[in-house]
Formats: sequence, C-alpha cells, structure tokens
Amino acid sequence: MSAARPSEDRGTDGLADRNAVRTAKDNGEWDAEISAVSEFGECYSHDHLRHDAHLRHMDLLAKAGRVEELAARAETDVHPRRRLDRFRYEQDRDGDLRHRARHGDRYALYMLVRLLRERGDEPAARQAVVDIDATDTYASKLAEQP
Repeated sequence: MSAARPSEDRGTDGLADRNAVRTAKDNGEWDAEISAVSEFGECYSHDHLRHDAHLRHMDLLAKAGRVEELAARAETDVHPRRRLDRFRYEQDRDGDLRHRARHGDRYALYMLVRLLRERGDEPAARQAVVDIDATDTYASKLAEQP
C-alpha cells in the first residue's frame, strides 16, 4: 500500500485513481481494477474515500475469485473476514460458515443463520445458534424471526 497522502492532496491523483478503477471495471479487467483500488485504499482511514476504496478492494477480491488472497488478509483485518463470510454465504457454503462460527467468527454465525433460514430450515438455524453460541442474542433474534 502506498503512503497516505493528506486529504487536501487528493486532487487530480484521486480523480486519476477513480478513473483507472472505472476503466478497469468497464473492461472487466479485475487485476487492473484491484491494483488501482489497492493503491488508494486504506483501512480505517479518516478519509472516507480511502476507506471506501479499501472495502471495494475486498469486494473485488471476492468477485475476481481471489479467495486465497482474501483469506490471507482476513487473518488480520475484519473487512476481508466479513467479505469472505459473505462470499461463503453467497456460494451456499454452510459448512465453511459453520466452521468459522465455531472458531469465534460471529459474523459467520449470522451469515449461517441467515442462509439456513433462507433455505426454509428454521429449526436448523435455531439449532446452529444453540450449538455454536446460545448466548449471542443477535443470532438468536435472527434465528427466531418470522
């Protein structure tokens, strides 16, 4: 990641970064778009454009199928971890979500409960909460929604 530029110095560089991302996206060039966004993105930046670029970077990694890279980043950053959980949810990977939830990933638990409910298996959703973390009130509420 490049050194942080002061917010007031974004000017044309920020515009060039956004144009490069847009061009790559329009052409379906995932690697180019990922590269452009990763150079500009910064986790928890006070500059909302940099933080948004960081989140976009995680989203692009998932969309491009670069799951291993996303998983490596998920070891130390909550944003790729959440995006990886959403990817598993979108791919209908309840086993992976269950594994992550059992190892303390609360967002994975929420995605698992949501996935099971969308399948119409409310009893399995409730049982997952009981088995993994019966004290999680949010997960319990998700599992019990009408």
